Amino acid sequence: MKRTIKYYRLIWLKYDLPAGLSVFLVALPLCLGIALASGAPLYSGLLSGIIGGLVVALISGSQLAVSGPAAGLTTVVATSIISLGSYQVFLLAVIIAGLFQIILGILKLGTIANYFPSSVIKGMLAAIGIMLISKQIPIALGYNLPDFWTSGFLEIFTIRGFQHNIINFNNHISSGVIIVTLISIIPYILLQVPATKKFKLIPIPLLVVLFGVATNLFFININSNLALDKTQLVNIPSDIFSNISFPNFSNLFSHPLILKDGLIIGLLASLETLLCIEAIDKLDRRNRITPINRELVAQGIGNTVCGLLGAIPITAVVVRGSANVDAGARTKLSAFTHGLFLLLAVLLIPFLLNKIPYASLSVILIATGYNLAKPKLFRNMWSLGWKQFLPFIVTIFVILFTDLLIGVSIGLLFSFYFIVRNNFKEEYKITETIENNIDTYLIKLNSNVTFLNKVNLRKILDEIPENSKLTIDGSECNFIDYDILEIISEYDNKARDRNIKLTLKGIEKVNVTAIH
Repeated sequence: MKRTIKYYRLIWLKYDLPAGLSVFLVALPLCLGIALASGAPLYSGLLSGIIGGLVVALISGSQLAVSGPAAGLTTVVATSIISLGSYQVFLLAVIIAGLFQIILGILKLGTIANYFPSSVIKGMLAAIGIMLISKQIPIALGYNLPDFWTSGFLEIFTIRGFQHNIINFNNHISSGVIIVTLISIIPYILLQVPATKKFKLIPIPLLVVLFGVATNLFFININSNLALDKTQLVNIPSDIFSNISFPNFSNLFSHPLILKDGLIIGLLASLETLLCIEAIDKLDRRNRITPINRELVAQGIGNTVCGLLGAIPITAVVVRGSANVDAGARTKLSAFTHGLFLLLAVLLIPFLLNKIPYASLSVILIATGYNLAKPKLFRNMWSLGWKQFLPFIVTIFVILFTDLLIGVSIGLLFSFYFIVRNNFKEEYKITETIENNIDTYLIKLNSNVTFLNKVNLRKILDEIPENSKLTIDGSECNFIDYDILEIISEYDNKARDRNIKLTLKGIEKVNVTAIH
């Protein structure tokens, strides 16, 4: 026992402690930025990161994944907070999301992610990226009022909405913020140069924040009017735990959207987590496989705690997980350590966090949104053909016009259309020959023939000409639906009336007299 404790202590000191510190430096600005993008109190993002590290990491079976607030949920969280009317009511939806995930895990439904086509998932993430970028551009230019985006994405571009927003925006634009934004972009540009590769050990989000803070401090020291207002800087209360909002359970049954939003958040958080876990497992040099149902339970418990303690929902996050792997993490203690560092930062140095400009956080989020919706992704989906591109692009446009749930649902319908269409074509094959001057046809049924093939099979049978031969071969089928057997059995009588010699191989006729 002592040897085991000593071994894990050495592993933690040599690998997981430095990895946890590295992930902390990545997660800190992202926690703040994602809370900002979600329209939630900034401390809620930090609380989510802390819960993801201290709670989820201990329950999860993943050794390398790191949980926290996710960019993929910002749109649905922001919309839910507005539609539910208050942050306290929104927290009830987060609790429901967590309980929903726990149920999914207990029922071993972690494989649900496998039933969502990748084209629809990529379209959902790309749409989130587009909305994330568009929501952060006003902040990056100095707009510090929360009403710019309350009317929804497309409403901004209507004549009335556009004129109102542009006039309102011009009154609040800030030269100082624009300069901070431009300087905050520099790390992304510099680290693309080969000569700066050695500096890539420093997380880019941390460099962005340091550049932004340094620029504003310079403005303050020279008494410039470009110095940022307090409203343009992070504002974390010195005593964060006295300012936490808790869920308002008295409204649990008073708002019909609470359950709907909770289920949507739970489903999307589960999908994002399972996709992230799959990606992180592929990066694990020790080829460890995460038990996905246990992961759903861990995430569900984490989100339930988030709702109870006033934090925004969490998922396993690719950015944090990949940073963890790159930093050399060995066990889940690195994720726990990152949560511990976040907690210490909130308790001991909130005054340093309050020097961070919103503009720098918006640059980080714009970069995150770009990574979700890169032009390369659109070119790649186009190259895969219409069967992949159409569900992808339809999902994006419907989400932008409506919301995530409707967009994903419509995308699934388009994917299902192509599946059905392919099923029509591929589950049987017809060949035509001439034997002794008689037209001879062979319909070869493939492995599985279902009711989806009824319409086309009936049409083909009706097109077989009189005075011909027809063989229907089902000898290699694993499954033939009763509906198909019924059509073939009914056709036996029609074939005799039309002088068609019908031969069946591997197909048993069924009694069809009862349906007449």
